[in-house]
Amino acid sequence: MTNRPKLVVANRKMHGNLPDNQQFMQSLLQQTRHHRARYAVCPPHPYLYQAQQVLQNSHISWGGQNMSRYEKGAYTGSVSPLMLKEFGCTYVIIGHSERRQRGHDSDETCGERFEAALKAGLTPILCIGETLDEYEQGETDLVVVRQLNPVIAHVGIQALSQGVIAYEPVWAIGTGKAATPQHAQAILSFIRGHIELLDAQAAEETTLLYGGSMNPGNAAQLLSMPDIDGGLIGGAALVAEDFIRICQIANELTPLKSAA
Repeated sequence: MTNRPKLVVANRKMHGNLPDNQQFMQSLLQQTRHHRARYAVCPPHPYLYQAQQVLQNSHISWGGQNMSRYEKGAYTGSVSPLMLKEFGCTYVIIGHSERRQRGHDSDETCGERFEAALKAGLTPILCIGETLDEYEQGETDLVVVRQLNPVIAHVGIQALSQGVIAYEPVWAIGTGKAATPQHAQAILSFIRGHIELLDAQAAEETTLLYGGSMNPGNAAQLLSMPDIDGGLIGGAALVAEDFIRICQIANELTPLKSAA
C-alpha cells in the first residue's frame, strides 16, 4: 500500500460563470471537510481571482489550465507563471491534448513550461497520452515516453517528482469511454517503471493521475489501482455532485497515514 495521498483535480475547461463557479466551489468546500485526500480546481483564467477569494485559507487548492514558458513579454493572449502565482495558484495544467491537437503545444515546449512552472513555485500537471490511432497501433508506450522524456531532459529526474503526471488517453477525453482500470493501471505502472529506471525514489514520490471520462460510476475501480494516485476530471467536474462524489471516493481510498 502506497502512502501517496489521492489527488483529484477539476479541469473546468472553458465552462462556468460567476454564480456557477461560486456554487461549485462552496459545495466542494462544505462537503470535503476533514478529508485526507487533496483537491484542486482549475477554472478558466478570468475566474482565478474568484477562486482565490473563495478558496484561500481552505483545504482546496486552485490552479491555471495553461501558462506561457516566459515570465513576461510581447505574447498577446498568454498568461505567465508569475501571474498565476500572484493569484495564489498551486497547480498549472501543461500539455493537455486539446492544446496539443491544435498545435499550440509540443513535447519540447511542454518540457520548457514544466521547468518554468517549477521555477515559479507552481506544481505542473503534465498531461500525456495517445490518440486512438496510436492506441490501435499499439504505440501507447512509445508515445508516453516520447512526451515524458523532454520534461526529464529539462528538469532532471529528481525534479520530476515535484510535478504531477496525468495519463489521459485522447480517445477517452470527453467521449464517455474511459480506459478500463486494467489498461490505465498498466500504462501508469509502465510510466512509473520508466521513471524508476532513472531514479527509484523519484518513481515512488511522483503522483500519477488518470484522466479521461472518470466519473462517479467508475472512479472506485480506477482509483483502487495501485499506481493511480488520483484523477484529472473534465466532464464530471462540471456537476458539483459528481465531482464531490469522486472526491469522496478518493478520500476513502487514501491511506490513513498518507504523506499529505
